[in-house]
Amino acid sequence: MLGFWTPSGAELVVILVIGLLLFGKRLPEVGRSLGKAIVEFKKGVKGIEDEVGQGAESPGASRPSLNAATDARRVSTSEKIEENV
Repeated sequence: MLGFWTPSGAELVVILVIGLLLFGKRLPEVGRSLGKAIVEFKKGVKGIEDEVGQGAESPGASRPSLNAATDARRVSTSEKIEENV
């Protein structure tokens, strides 16, 4: 046997009572802060999902250029073509 200990029902009750005695006055405060953290996390996840969804809807809309030099060459080439026409 590896020596793992699993608390039974009575042991869990004793642990909960000791925890309640030690942290009883702070539990509402901890609960509120935990609730606020969960709400903020959900808002952040929703924001990321919205950004990803908007990107999937318009695949060619305003993507940042990865290579500015290539873009400059494209502009100069198109200007030369317009001058020759």
